[in-house]
Amino acid sequence: MKNPSTILIVDDELLGRETLKALLIAHGYHLVFASSGAEALAQAAELVPDLILLDVMMPGMDGFEVCQRLRADPLLKDVPIAMVTALDDRRSRVQGIEAGADDFITKPFDPAELRARVRTTVRLNRYRRLLAERAKFEWVVETDSDGYVIVDRRGRVVYANAQARLYLGLPAPGSKPESADESEVIAETFPQLVKKQYRCEPRDAWAVGLGHSAASPPSPRYLVRPETPTGPAFWLQVDILSLPSAPDEGSIVRLRDVSKQVALMRDTWGFQEVIFHKLRTPLTGILVSMELLMKHASELSHAEIVGFSETAFRSAQRLHSDVEHILEYVNVPALAKPGAGLRVSQLQHMVAQISVSLGIERVGMSLQEDLGDVRLALSERAVELILWEVLENAKKFHPQQAPTVEILVSRSGAREITIQICDDGVELSPDQLAKIWIPYYQVEKSFTGNVLGMGLGLPMAATLVWGADGTCCVRNRQDGPGLVVELVLPRAKDVQGACGGN
Repeated sequence: MKNPSTILIVDDELLGRETLKALLIAHGYHLVFASSGAEALAQAAELVPDLILLDVMMPGMDGFEVCQRLRADPLLKDVPIAMVTALDDRRSRVQGIEAGADDFITKPFDPAELRARVRTTVRLNRYRRLLAERAKFEWVVETDSDGYVIVDRRGRVVYANAQARLYLGLPAPGSKPESADESEVIAETFPQLVKKQYRCEPRDAWAVGLGHSAASPPSPRYLVRPETPTGPAFWLQVDILSLPSAPDEGSIVRLRDVSKQVALMRDTWGFQEVIFHKLRTPLTGILVSMELLMKHASELSHAEIVGFSETAFRSAQRLHSDVEHILEYVNVPALAKPGAGLRVSQLQHMVAQISVSLGIERVGMSLQEDLGDVRLALSERAVELILWEVLENAKKFHPQQAPTVEILVSRSGAREITIQICDDGVELSPDQLAKIWIPYYQVEKSFTGNVLGMGLGLPMAATLVWGADGTCCVRNRQDGPGLVVELVLPRAKDVQGACGGN
């Protein structure tokens, strides 16, 4: 028997202890013995038994006094006590009840009656403890900062704690007269509740519903409420676990607010990218020019000295401009600003600059007519970071680090712009495509093992897109080797949230 019930037998006579042992030992209980009142109190405090069989007539401290002391102990006050006595008079029973006894067992024992009473008392005590533990658990869950939802296999919400109700826009229990009954019925399913407020990202991770393949670890899932002019993006990390008692009957869904963590990781990544890419080029120009002037000034002509000095000065000017840009980034960290985003007409110049910096020679761009004045719902810095990451990956993952890239910008409905970036590099397996949004997952190690990187850029670029109410996906090209990165970005006006989940 797993976790057998503990029964403390208290009797000053060996015969009494041995008799009870003989009657109960074969029924799977863990039997512990005490021969005095003092020993009984010590054993009870150490073990907190499921039942105490307490003899009344003992020298020194009798059973009534032991019972009173047990009931005065906060740790032991709820332990069931059955008083064992040869006394069968009303006065002794009343005294036992006043001392706190739960039951009386009269000597000589009826074996069947004794076992039945012990079995019933132990079961009731176990049930009482389970109820107490459940009450503690419910208190912890109800006061937890994470949201917890229990859904059945059809996606219906069976239970939602207070935080989950807040996240899902559900009323608190009892907040409406018709919901005063504890058996409140939530008409909408979990996916329906989510669609009202959030985008479900990444789409592929949500395509399997509320479950995931047991053959591979679950991909990260997020509920995203996009940024608005009056508030930052709101992120919930979603963890889904099968119910341990009935894995085919439903799931436990944990909703954890990770908005601050995502924003911090995104801003840290963006800041590092800005510093690395913007400061390296002007610093190189300054250092190279100054080194040549320092080492070879006596050998250079006046025109060469002026030329190198001008190069160093222009590089210093650019460095100053970039430092100001970085300080602006620190002071205004938001990268997605609905209503004040990048003009589509600026994309071509931005792509050209990034391509030159990365050393990508073959980059073509096609822009649908009449899109030039349209503004995207992301700032110039955000779009620059995203395009830099995608183009840098196109080069990094190309077998010769010399990709041919085609970029197509087109209208997608009345409120969205689609940017497709196609390269001719490698293809990815389905599991690599599924994991590409996991931070620090290094896809490149699967086929080269030689490319450095933390694997953070593409997931962080995706957070910028999702946070601005856009979508992004990566797929293999159908007409040859290489990848297609597709960004669907809303226009700067009328940025609204919608869940694209199942």
